[in-house]
Amino acid sequence: MQLNMFNGLIGIVIFALDVWAIAQIINSGAERTNKIIWVLVVAFLPVIGLIAWYFMGPKANVSPPR
Repeated sequence: MQLNMFNGLIGIVIFALDVWAIAQIINSGAERTNKIIWVLVVAFLPVIGLIAWYFMGPKANVSPPR
């Protein structure tokens, strides 16, 4: 029972990180084609895609408030 809850929690964390990564990709300044490719990679390969995006993918263009 405890192991199932732990696996469920890990799944929720991965899902939340993937949603966050996809939002970052969509808000980036990359070309539309690159955005689509990265969103598909993160969506179909949740863990590997998230790691690859973190190191190589487009990041959102968010400047800190002044």
